[in-house]
Amino acid sequence: MTGSLMEKADVLGVCVIIPTYNNAATLAKVIEDVAQYINHIIVINDGSTDKTVEIVKQFPAVQFITYEQNVGKGWALRKAFRYAIEKGYKYAITIDSDGQHFAKDLPAFINKLEEEAHAVIIGARNMGQASVPGGSSFGNKFSNFWFKVETGITSPDTQSGYRLYPLEPLKKMRFITRKYEFEIEVLVRLAWKGIKVISVPVTVYYAPKEERISHFRPFKDFFRISVLNTVLVLITLLYIKPRDVIRTLFSPKKLKKVLDEHLFNPHHSPQLKAMSVAFGVFMGIVPIWGFQLAVAIFLAILFKLNKPIVIIAANISIPPMIPLIIFLSYKMGALWMGSHAMQIDFTNAITLDSIKHNLIQYIYGSITLAIVAAIVFGLLTFVLLKWFGKKRVISKAG
Repeated sequence: MTGSLMEKADVLGVCVIIPTYNNAATLAKVIEDVAQYINHIIVINDGSTDKTVEIVKQFPAVQFITYEQNVGKGWALRKAFRYAIEKGYKYAITIDSDGQHFAKDLPAFINKLEEEAHAVIIGARNMGQASVPGGSSFGNKFSNFWFKVETGITSPDTQSGYRLYPLEPLKKMRFITRKYEFEIEVLVRLAWKGIKVISVPVTVYYAPKEERISHFRPFKDFFRISVLNTVLVLITLLYIKPRDVIRTLFSPKKLKKVLDEHLFNPHHSPQLKAMSVAFGVFMGIVPIWGFQLAVAIFLAILFKLNKPIVIIAANISIPPMIPLIIFLSYKMGALWMGSHAMQIDFTNAITLDSIKHNLIQYIYGSITLAIVAAIVFGLLTFVLLKWFGKKRVISKAG
């Protein structure tokens, strides 16, 4: 079996990358185990001060990258990826050198790769087993939550270092992180590029507490990860989500798919869908230009609404609609201003600059318009969904 696996890996262009830092006690065993399955092994020594160099030299077939100063796991992986790309490999499997992962799971990655080419494949650990440290379990849940917020993808183990990466998408990417948080950055940014993220189950071993060697610094590294997630969430809300919405709106196939999966999703009630439309329309009109979509996405997650529907509905304020929204906002605001109201005509000259004239009227009016439009679109959506639902039942019965 291992022979055929080696042949598969060679044909697919797979290498295994082992980043290491002061894991001399387990490194040789990890290399030996991996060598039973994969011919091409790259060990990258991130400034170890133990006998790492001597150990790796015992394996002449192993490709070795080493440097004296310890920088961080992320930096080691970045250098190894660059090296693997230069050598012509197409995929890289990363495995930790502390003995936590098992080489016997390598076939799962290769077999999955044959089914799902060009995907990131994460080796998902069983985080429910008794030997898993409490901090690791919490950190994993924390990471999974923010990954879902940043990408919309549900993944069971975003902190696993046992992964298969397609190298082609990494060629032109430039990264900002160097330590443990790199594994979050690279995963999120690959997902943003449209690379599929999937998982395979793997075995994990956690040594007893007194034997466990960990270079993770709970306070410093958790702080760095939190800062990175904050940046990634901001980029998601201000750029990635709006970009994806625009791409969807201008792609009939994508738009139809989103509508089928969300607007006509039988698992979501018509009430939830109608509320999502209403909320999206409301957020698209309220006078917080530049932040409407970001706030809409955040609140949609908070209120557990249908996020894609909210995002699409919030795009009621696309540029061609802005003059009409401003005009109707001033008309609505006139009801509140009485004799002090400013009257405007609907022309192409209406722009965001028009808002500067009698700002109070615009603010009152836009909030009123947002509420009225939300109610109208929400009720209309509810009625139509009920009607379509009845038609589908009748057609199935027929």
